[in-house]
Amino acid sequence: MKFTKLLRFVSTVVAVSAMAGAASGCAYFGIGNQSITKLTQKYADKTSKFVSVDNLIMHYRDEGSGPVVLMLHGEHSSLHVWDAWTDRLIRDFRVVRLDLPGHGLTGPDDATDTYDLEYMMGKVEAFMDRLGLDEVQMVGASYGGFITWNFALNHPERVERMILVDSTGYEQDLPSVLSYNTIPLVAGISSWTLPRGRVKNRMESMYANDDAITKENLVRTQELMLRKGNRSAFIDVARTMEDQLEDGNNESARIRYLETPTLVMWGESDEWTPTRIMRQFKVDLPNMQLVSYENVGHLPMEELPRQSARDAFYYLSNGELQALPGDQKQGM
Repeated sequence: MKFTKLLRFVSTVVAVSAMAGAASGCAYFGIGNQSITKLTQKYADKTSKFVSVDNLIMHYRDEGSGPVVLMLHGEHSSLHVWDAWTDRLIRDFRVVRLDLPGHGLTGPDDATDTYDLEYMMGKVEAFMDRLGLDEVQMVGASYGGFITWNFALNHPERVERMILVDSTGYEQDLPSVLSYNTIPLVAGISSWTLPRGRVKNRMESMYANDDAITKENLVRTQELMLRKGNRSAFIDVARTMEDQLEDGNNESARIRYLETPTLVMWGESDEWTPTRIMRQFKVDLPNMQLVSYENVGHLPMEELPRQSARDAFYYLSNGELQALPGDQKQGM
């Protein structure tokens, strides 16, 4: 075990023990599973739909009309991260967003042993086929961005344009709040308990401004991760991310072959995905534009919803960013 991982292991065990001693009440402590019936009543709405994709019942929302925009969230997340963007885009687009396998109300897939990139791309393709979505504009955040650009590389005829929001793809170490899931004992603890304090710590590492973390968002994130099977899926996602991003299996050299028009969107205070990765996208993507935001972290669509939604709308509508006054330039 690497020394840094040993330190993470010890720190995590201490933190878990402290939270176990301080927490009271199962909801705060995060023990056991949340009822799928109660979760569906609470987090599905009138726009929610469910479809069987290779016998996995997937939760999605399908709103608006016009050209199709397909949205993919990141790890330990759900389709709700796109609420603000959806409100803006449905005036002119048909917006389809889904809970990826092992996440949200979709939940785990009992037919798979791994949630690696190939599995996720296959499920996205099957989902599109099921809904008759031949060609889309695709938006992906974080790990969802990793799925997006790989899907566009493998199926260029199906992705007209894409937006990568703080996307992963190049070689990097996992953030510590993810990498502890690669340590067997700690992962075992995480598979049966998820205290709210730990979820809050994760979210604080993703936001530049902690005040942007609402109680509603915090509780929703925790409760959806407490859906039976989602914690185990999240552990597998973290391990496959480490394998594909950190341990020598990285294939980022393929990015230079992408011809799909792309907007790279970045929070300049992102602690999860280093700025050097954004700069590598800027160098390697042959057909890209960049917009970055000062004092914003890993989730611009939640931390800076109005401005990021406006920029996304303009790019999806026109294939370029809105011009700034004078000689100002977008991005870093």
